[in-house]
Parts: sequence; structure tokens; C-alpha cells
Amino acid sequence: MPAPAISASTATPAAPHDPAAPLKTLLIVYHSMTGGTQQMAEAACRGASQEPGVHVRLLHASQAGAADMLAADGVLFATPENLAAMSGQLKDFFDRSYYGVLDQANGRPYACMVCAGSDGTQAARQVARIATGWRLKAVAEPLIVCTHSQTQAAILAAKQIGAADLTRCEALGRALAAGLAMGVF
Repeated sequence: MPAPAISASTATPAAPHDPAAPLKTLLIVYHSMTGGTQQMAEAACRGASQEPGVHVRLLHASQAGAADMLAADGVLFATPENLAAMSGQLKDFFDRSYYGVLDQANGRPYACMVCAGSDGTQAARQVARIATGWRLKAVAEPLIVCTHSQTQAAILAAKQIGAADLTRCEALGRALAAGLAMGVF
């Protein structure tokens, strides 16, 4: 069952936001089978929520679509590495949304996070290829967390992402939100 959508717009901002300034929206789209990617996405959401003036939306890939992409000023994609590829659920999101977003999100910033068992680079490349087709602008290197899960039991087990890696995810979310708020991207 997909995780519920989480909205971080009610988080206490780090500093006051000028009510006359429009809020920017950061969309985080994720899929997680064993909980690792969800932990990463939630950490990024926490980091992004610290930035005043940014509304953060955290959506499971099954709940996100073209309208969510078009309503966002920037996006963070988070996927597990499944058989050296992005997850099928994230791919499904891209398949359902692709033509509804094509030529309407040009230049919008994006970043990618991968929860990998061994490598993660191929999953990140797949996300980058689709983002290139949408003409999104990569604003960070892919953040890959390697769980070193190599046996069937380890691959299928619930994941617990370490504090240092969650801090990296939180920092990426914060940086994306800050860039949106300051108009850097």
C-alpha cells in the first residue's frame, strides 16, 4: 500500500517569510519498497521545510502526476535501485506524466536521490535521461546512499538509513529549497 502524501507546509519556518512574496513549491516524488528511500525522502522534506517561503510536497510516486509536476517550481526524485534500475513505481509516474509535462517545465531545477544496494548510478542515469527529455535542469549531483545489501534476505529486509546519510539527504532538501527561495534556480 502506498504511503500517504505528506505536506510539510505547516512546518515552522527558520525565519519569517514576507507574506507579500509568493511561496515556491518543491515537490518530492518517491517510491520505496523496504523503507530506505522513504526515510531519505522524509529527511529531504525535513531539510526543505526549514526554508521560509517554500511549500514542500512529499508524494508517493503512485499519487503524483503531471499536475503535481506543473504546480512545482522544483522537484526531487527519490528511488530505490531495483535490479540496477529505478523502481517500477517511479517509472510508472514518469510514464503517466511525461507528455502532460513535456515542454511545460523547461528549465525547472531537479535533483535525484537513490537508495542502492551496491551502486545506484544506473538508476540515477535513468532519472537524468527522463529529466533531460523534460528539459529540467540538474542542480545537484545524484545523492546515492549505498546499503551494501547483496543477499536476497538483505535486499528484501526493511532498511534503516544511517544518521550521516540522512543528514546528507536533509542538506540536499534544504539546499534545493534555499535555491528556490532565493531565485538561484
